[in-house]
Amino acid sequence: MDSQRPQSTVDMWTFRESTLDPTSLIGCSVEARDGGIGKIDEATGEAGRSQLIVDTGPWIFGKKVLLPAGVIERVDPDTETVYVSLSKDEIKNAPEFDPDRHRDDDDYRNRLGGYYEGI
Repeated sequence: MDSQRPQSTVDMWTFRESTLDPTSLIGCSVEARDGGIGKIDEATGEAGRSQLIVDTGPWIFGKKVLLPAGVIERVDPDTETVYVSLSKDEIKNAPEFDPDRHRDDDDYRNRLGGYYEGI
């Protein structure tokens, strides 16, 4: 496994930078390892449940994707860009975002966490 990747499900759902204000990320562009994927539509900083919801616009036909906070490699406040440790294909192939289940459904979050841990 890549040393830059999260090592556990708990870490996967936690921002690496503890002083980061998740709400400051809303509207930022998101860059995968191989190019842009969209803009952050929502960000939460709940302990052990932090996540980003990214609006992919035309890239994946207007879908949204959920990314665990632990996949963030760095944030560039000057360019308002969030860099993640995933490729576009890894994000595109993730389980489909479910707006009704992403906050409170542990099974759904575990499935997403398992997907991201496995890549």
